[in-house]
Amino acid sequence: MPQQQEPRAAHTVRLILGDQLNEQHSWFAEPDKNILFVLMEVRQETDYAWHHIQKVLGFFAAMRRFVDALRARGHRVLYLTLDDPRNAQAIPANLEWILAGTGAQRFGYQLPDEWRLDLQLREFAETCDRSVEVADTEHFLTTRDELGTLFKGKKQYLMERFYRVMRERTGLLMRNGQPEGGQWNFDHDNRQRPPKDHVPPPPLVFDHDLRELHGVITRAGVKTIGHVDAAHFPWPLDRKESLLLLSYFCEHLLHRFGTYQDALSPQSWSMYHARLSFSMNSKMLHPLEICEAAEEAWRNDPDRITLSQVEGFVRQIIGWREYMRGVYWAQMPEFGERNFFGHTAALPAWFWTGRTRMACLRDAIQGSLTNAYAHHIQRLMVTGNFALLAGVHPDEVDRWYLGIYIDAIEWVEITNTRGMSQFADGGIVGTKPYVSSGSYINKMGHHCGTCYYDVKDRTGPRACPFNALYWYFHARNRDRFLSDEARPGMMVRMGMTYRTWDKMTASARQALLAKGDQLLTDIETL
Repeated sequence: MPQQQEPRAAHTVRLILGDQLNEQHSWFAEPDKNILFVLMEVRQETDYAWHHIQKVLGFFAAMRRFVDALRARGHRVLYLTLDDPRNAQAIPANLEWILAGTGAQRFGYQLPDEWRLDLQLREFAETCDRSVEVADTEHFLTTRDELGTLFKGKKQYLMERFYRVMRERTGLLMRNGQPEGGQWNFDHDNRQRPPKDHVPPPPLVFDHDLRELHGVITRAGVKTIGHVDAAHFPWPLDRKESLLLLSYFCEHLLHRFGTYQDALSPQSWSMYHARLSFSMNSKMLHPLEICEAAEEAWRNDPDRITLSQVEGFVRQIIGWREYMRGVYWAQMPEFGERNFFGHTAALPAWFWTGRTRMACLRDAIQGSLTNAYAHHIQRLMVTGNFALLAGVHPDEVDRWYLGIYIDAIEWVEITNTRGMSQFADGGIVGTKPYVSSGSYINKMGHHCGTCYYDVKDRTGPRACPFNALYWYFHARNRDRFLSDEARPGMMVRMGMTYRTWDKMTASARQALLAKGDQLLTDIETL
């Protein structure tokens, strides 16, 4: 990207953040030479977490594509590259000299999706001594405070109720005011284990040469994690490519999405998942257009694409995704400090390398380091499950998830991690902790058959670590689930687990607890 001159005079300066790449925003309806749009690559964003190199490359490259598209449509844009000598590497400091240099009388920005950026820009706006406009991103289907209002006074937010509201509002999968198929949720038809030799269609990947940008990032000394072939960057970088990825999903993957949405396969890192979260979270695609495309594919070919496949997909987007954003804005910033179990352990070092003898964790972690991606069950029931059973501090888990995935932005990461995965919120998001022994992992995939550890053994020298840690976790936290801090009915929902524990012999319980102690002591060598 060529060096740019000092910005010329402008009446209005409008900031666009790196996750606000919405070409269809009303701000861009007509070019106006009195308006200068500003985007910037800054160290404040590369350095607040250890990001995957593909994440940094993906956002910066997509921002550059976005700038090219705006300029082609006649808009004035100032783009500060990471190596621009004028770049102060912080958003407020850059805005100060840009506003002064343009003589702008008005400053505008779109509502950020992260609490820290929202606070930063609000504080800047209060001191910038100019007229300020704050616009909606025109991306989400709900307002920031809508979910909080819906569940005002409630200790727990029920996603299923919220999801029904969203279905009625959007009209997705509805007929005459009622849900298609006579029910709202077809979850029971999904979540099957694929045959051992089942190979899904290959994921659609792109082929971008980002070696020059990679060099800029490397020379700047940005610390990253993960791997990349910068000569063949695989992710979509603009709206056109994102639409191609959506089309590929609807044509080749949607027909088995629901069936295998929870499946774990050593043979496929993406299974039948759409991999559209980066395109959505950067706002290159709108959630409604994605759901409408999936619904249209089903209606055009209902014999091949069953209702359960498309319903499960739509629920993830207009249900879960919008719900998590609502939780974020209803609970932040306090949500980021929640630690219901009082966990204090460090994340094992092999979470950053994948060098563990546990096959499911090795595959999930090494796949994440290679692809900057893992699907939701790998995140929830493999890496997240282990971290919760091991008593890892939620701050450590947040840091890992926020950095390693290309789609990870705090509003969606922290609610899924600290809420759904780690139950650190005490039950605002989930009705009970999402933990399991090795049997669930074996049920959903084929890692256990080749693992160093024995999934059927609980306490032997090569017993699957998930087994003893599962019971160890429940034993040590029983009193917490009975405490006033726990959500009402918690023990009722977990009753079967504790009844099974209570029926064990004293020697069996003691052996599990001793094995749990040993596993936590030796956690770095598992």
